[in-house]
Amino acid sequence: MQAEFWLQRWREGRTGFHRDTPLPLLLQHWPALALPRDSRVLVPLCGKTLDMPWLAGQGHRVLGVELSPLAVEQFFAEQGLTPERRESPMGVHHVAGNIEIIQGDVFALDDATLASCTAVYDRAAVIALPPPLRERYAREVYARLPAGCRGLMITLEYPQHEMEGPPFAVDADSVHALLDRDWQVEQIDRRDILASQPRFQEDGVTALHTAVYRLRRRPAPRR
Repeated sequence: MQAEFWLQRWREGRTGFHRDTPLPLLLQHWPALALPRDSRVLVPLCGKTLDMPWLAGQGHRVLGVELSPLAVEQFFAEQGLTPERRESPMGVHHVAGNIEIIQGDVFALDDATLASCTAVYDRAAVIALPPPLRERYAREVYARLPAGCRGLMITLEYPQHEMEGPPFAVDADSVHALLDRDWQVEQIDRRDILASQPRFQEDGVTALHTAVYRLRRRPAPRR
């Protein structure tokens, strides 16, 4: 999936994945992670999700990463915030209060930035990536998060042959294959959502579930 695909989606306003309220699954399951209030939470491929202000409202420091400058501009404008801006090799940093968004490529995040994130919230990143990029994402982003990092990953499951992604189907076996080497992975919720997703029905999808995984980064192996 090329970057231009997502940039074009934002330019054309084809952002049906954006919600006008925080995700109920986040509100339900995030408290169980029992994170300290000042935890730095990585939100990859964040778009302009309202999950970020909700996380900031819990006392967390939010680090979003988003390719589209339009998404970043719209987020701060819609939140009534004027961010401070600076540039780095990772991209353009926009900072307002407890929320920072790097307009850039998630694969460009450096080791120090990832090591500072003690939590991760993945609602729309892993399902946005086709399998080869998904494997790179696990290898180059998740594998560099620090020991003890905790988070939620929210996925979709449907018969992949019935619809061309994104979003892509990512089932439990796929999640475990991606993360089990470095992470403790526990599925804590799974529910049928086909009836509430007419677009999938229109595309001919016959089954659709969302699943929530609680994650914890294992300690690094002793040498």
